[in-house]
Order: sequence, then C-alpha cells, then structure tokens
Amino acid sequence: MNKAIELTKAKRTPLLLLLAAACIFVVTAFMPRGFWVDGIKAIAEAAMVGALADWFAVAALFRRVPIPVVSAHTAIIPRNKHKIADNLAVFVQDKFLDVPSLVGLIQKHDPAQSITGWLTQPANTARLGDYVVKLTGGILELTDDVRIQVFIKDALRGVLARVDLSQSMGAILDTLTRDGRHQELLDAGIDQVVTLLREPQAREFIAARIVDWVKSEYPTMEKILPSAWLSEKGAEAIANVVNRMLEQISENPTHQLRQKFDEATHKLIVKLKTDPAFLQKGEELKRYLMEGDALSSYIKDMWGELRAWLKRDLQSSDSALHARVTAMGQWVGRELANDPALRQSLNDHLEEAARAMAPDFAQFLTRHISDTVKNWDSREMSRQIELNIGKDLQYIRINGTIVGGFIGLLLYASSQLFELLRLHVG
Repeated sequence: MNKAIELTKAKRTPLLLLLAAACIFVVTAFMPRGFWVDGIKAIAEAAMVGALADWFAVAALFRRVPIPVVSAHTAIIPRNKHKIADNLAVFVQDKFLDVPSLVGLIQKHDPAQSITGWLTQPANTARLGDYVVKLTGGILELTDDVRIQVFIKDALRGVLARVDLSQSMGAILDTLTRDGRHQELLDAGIDQVVTLLREPQAREFIAARIVDWVKSEYPTMEKILPSAWLSEKGAEAIANVVNRMLEQISENPTHQLRQKFDEATHKLIVKLKTDPAFLQKGEELKRYLMEGDALSSYIKDMWGELRAWLKRDLQSSDSALHARVTAMGQWVGRELANDPALRQSLNDHLEEAARAMAPDFAQFLTRHISDTVKNWDSREMSRQIELNIGKDLQYIRINGTIVGGFIGLLLYASSQLFELLRLHVG
C-alpha cells in the first residue's frame, strides 16, 4: 500500500479520539452538573489537552505550527537538516564502520568458510561463470573499439619510449646465456636438425637439389652419369656427414664450434649493449614501431580478432570463458575446503584489509551521507521521514489522548477526595 495513504489512515484514529473527547466535553457542558457529569467532563477535557499537546509535538517535528511564541521551536527536522546530516554520518561511522565492529563481524561470521561452502556447490560456480560471461558481454557492448585501440597503442608507446631496445636485448641475451643456458638451446637445435636429416623427405629434398645442381652445372655429364643414383648416394653421404658432425658437437662440451658459438654470442651481447651502431638500430626500430602504421595496424587486427573471438565464445553454449571461470571457482572451493590454514589466512587478510581500509572508507561514506542529506530539499526530506515513521508516531497522539483522559480522571477523583476531607474536617 502507498505510504501516503497508510499515513492518512493512521491519522484518522487519533483525530477521531480527539473529536470524540470534544463532543463529550461539549455535551457535558450543557448537562446539569453532578458527580458523574463533572467527572466525564473532566476526563474529556484532559483527553483533549493530551491529544492537542501530542498533536503539536508530532506536527512540530515536520512542519511549522503558527502559534505565537512557540512557533520558533517547530519544524524541527527541516530547521536542523545539517545537524541531522552530520549526526547521522557520525552515528554510522562510530557504530557501524569502526574497526572493532568490522573486525568483530569478520570473526563472528567466518567469511572464508562461507565462501568455501558457496564455491563447493557446482550450481554456484556455474552461476559465477554466468555472471562473468554476462559482465564480459556487457563490457564488450559498451566499449568503444577506437578508444580501446588508442589506449593500447598509447600504453605500448609509453613502454617503448622508456625502453632501450638494444640494451634490453643485450640484457635478455645475457640472462639467457648465464650458466651456459644458450648451449642448451644449441643442443636443442642440433637435435632438431639431426631428427630432420633422418627423415626420408629431407633426404629426398637434398637428392633433388643435387640433381638440379648437376643439370645446371654439368648438363653433359648428367646425361652420361646415373644422376638419380648419384643424387641418392650424395644425399645420404651429406646427411651422414652432417649428422656425424652434429653428434660430435652434441657429445663434446668443449667442441671448437661450441666455443665459436660462445664467442659469437658474447660478442653480440657486448655489441648490443655498447656498439653505437646497434644502439642506433635499436632507436630506429623503436621510432619505426612508435611512429609507423605497423603498430596501429597490428593492434587493430589483434583487438578485432580478440573481440570477435570473445563474442563468439560468449554466445556459445560451451563457452571457454564460462568453463574456465567455473573450473577456477571449483578449484578455489576445493583448495579452501581442504586447507584450514588457507581459510584462516583468508580471514586474517580480510581482517587486515578491514583495519587498513575501514578508516578511509568510513570517512568517505560518512562524508557522502552527510553531503547527500544536506543537499536534500528540507521540506521533501521532512516529508519522506514523516511517510516512513509518521504512522508509528500517531500512537503518541493516541496514547496522549488516553493518558490525558486517565490523568483527568485521577485529578477529578483527587479533587473530590480533597473536597470530602475538607467537609469532614470542617
């Protein structure tokens, strides 16, 4: 039901009681005086006083009551809007957002256990996946492709502007060659070449190249000699020679070619770090990436492909993103369920976060509450408060009428008792 209608209905009861008391008072005023008539009149009179006094008390909270002298103390809520705003903000800060309250709340409810229980339910992790998919889809719809591309490009340009490509490449190679790790790369390359030369297709390719060479360089001899046999044997011989050489390099850590590879690698590292020509080439490459169209084109294509893939995936019934999020949620739930120390650690971190963030958050929220209330229209604020609590305040008026009548009865009975005592003493 509408709050305004409820408030109007609630006001009817105290008003009817006031009217009833007034009617009784008027009727008894015209009746012959007597013990019972005077008593009823006194009760009605006191009930009217109580009803009117409490009506004034309730009305004075929300609006100005034009009564001389006392009107300055009416419209309490509209007049004290700023005080109410500040006091409400302080109350929320002191009673709800203080550090002990927040930490106590965490300790009482054990959020890590609640998270664990929630994540261990497959339906919940599936729902989590649904939320992430919907959120990602919404973000994709809201994003401006051009601005995203400009943002990525500016970010990459900012990184490139701070990077010395030649020095960086030298540092990377220096790290990769530390403890002879570049030799492992050489070994891997040798293994790949050996494996390739053992393949029939590779030997056929070499044989074909030998035939082409003989035909080109020695066309007359090619017609006399068995070129197919020679090419096959030549390919086999070349492959065997290369294999033996590579195996020797692979088996001998001090092989001459390994040493040459070491020297060449270290020279390259030194040149990348110190050679002005390499440094200049690095700067030229950096300028090309920063100023050329290649980077913009690459970012545009990359973002377009990523966006298209995401849209297809989000619309798919077996979305990879949904599956990953669901699996991740289940994994986190299992880990938390099986590791009490991890749950305790999560609670400890939440408590630390509450201690660290509560003061700033409380200050921000209380300032927001105070500023928001201060910006409200005074009459509208008063009206909203009355709509929400005015219904309950009508009981003050009802009780005032009843209590007033009861006090009137007591006063009348007391006056009659005193009169009897006076007559008895007299």
